[in-house]
Amino acid sequence: MRAMSRDYTQLRAFNLVDKVVVDVYVLTRSLPEDERYGLQAQMRRATVSAPANIVEGSVRRSDKAYLVYLETSLGSACEVRYLLRLAVRLGFLKTEEISSLEARYSDAIRTLQKLIDTIARSIKSQKRQTRAGESRKPKAES
Repeated sequence: MRAMSRDYTQLRAFNLVDKVVVDVYVLTRSLPEDERYGLQAQMRRATVSAPANIVEGSVRRSDKAYLVYLETSLGSACEVRYLLRLAVRLGFLKTEEISSLEARYSDAIRTLQKLIDTIARSIKSQKRQTRAGESRKPKAES
């Protein structure tokens, strides 16, 4: 368990998802008016959710709780990438308009997955060490 918060600004994963927020907002301005409360709103919510969950998770005391927020962030990043592709299929955006964002989200998704995997391995290692330490302790007599 960690007592101090983590500095999310130093995480490559955070910086990747944070940098695309404004670009997604600008791009979604071109969506049809009738998508304001549909696809546009969903895309914007998910794009903000990705970095926001990293920030919120960074102040959680345990690595296990932090991991939950990172996984939510990963889900949001995957959601935005899907919604960008959907907007193209629906004819709202052109492939050329989303290709850079899609590539940046793919990079962010890979980076987040590596971070999640690293923390998950660390949690498993900590559990093994704790169990090994407990098995070495002498048992109290009754």
